[in-house]
Amino acid sequence: MKIVVLDGHTLNDGDLSWQALETLGPCTVYPRTAPQQVAERCADAELVLTNKVVLDAQQLQALPRLRYIGVLATGYNVVDLEAARRQGIVVTNVPAYSTDSVAQMVFALLLEWCQQVGHHNRRVHEGAWSGCVDFTFRDTPLLELAGKTFGVVGFGQIGAAVTRIAQAFGMNVLVSTRTPADHPELVQGRYPVVSVDELFQQSDVISLHCPLTAETSRLVNGERLAGMKAGAILINTGRGPLLDEQAVADALQRGQLGALLVDVLSTEPPGADNPLLTAPNCLITPHIAWATLAARQRLMATVVANVRAFLAGTPQNQVN
Repeated sequence: MKIVVLDGHTLNDGDLSWQALETLGPCTVYPRTAPQQVAERCADAELVLTNKVVLDAQQLQALPRLRYIGVLATGYNVVDLEAARRQGIVVTNVPAYSTDSVAQMVFALLLEWCQQVGHHNRRVHEGAWSGCVDFTFRDTPLLELAGKTFGVVGFGQIGAAVTRIAQAFGMNVLVSTRTPADHPELVQGRYPVVSVDELFQQSDVISLHCPLTAETSRLVNGERLAGMKAGAILINTGRGPLLDEQAVADALQRGQLGALLVDVLSTEPPGADNPLLTAPNCLITPHIAWATLAARQRLMATVVANVRAFLAGTPQNQVN
């Protein structure tokens, strides 16, 4: 069976190997694929792998030979699952490969904001410390995390990992989740479970780890921002549309929100008119939390295992 990878560059920009996948069948890897190129590139493929290239009902109708779609990520909203089901196409994803890397990124962002490491490094190299009359130099506030309240929205694997790290920093953790009974730590009372609104009202730092659904789209809006503690810090390494970005930018401009630390935006790459690009007290990284070498190695291994399982007639990680 022929395998086509539509956008392999983000997973493997040269530091990994496609060899294990290539042993499973004739394989063509494209670094990137435009929407208008999908039909031609996948015309004779039975298996297609995609990260962000959209495979909607119209695209799938043009691919009658297609039997399998492997999403090179955890989120699978790029595939029309119902259309795939109607055509008998198995769709799989890769869960949990980036848990440790994303949890690490949450605190990379938070510690950068609290300690201003990058800023003070630049100031040292500019000569500010050399010209200082004291043994120490600082020109921004520095924040201690111990004793602060850390709110986690969503308690999947990443949310659970983040709570453990926050607790190790001496923070008081609050959790909001739709399914507290599914998590032994919450059933045992290790972390207090509160509503989303209570969490926003009580937390000094809030980290978002919930899926993007109709209910969570613009979860952070003007009303919730108004209920937050003055100067609170908001972190989003989940999905960009969890934020009403204009409302968040306005809250930053007013000083109502202390800081926004994000690795994702509603449109990626962002347009020049995204209000967060010019908002104060806003750290933005370009969707890299998932992309450590270790995480991408796990991702590649599971992608290959998913294809192998499908070819053996025992699909794993199937989402439709």
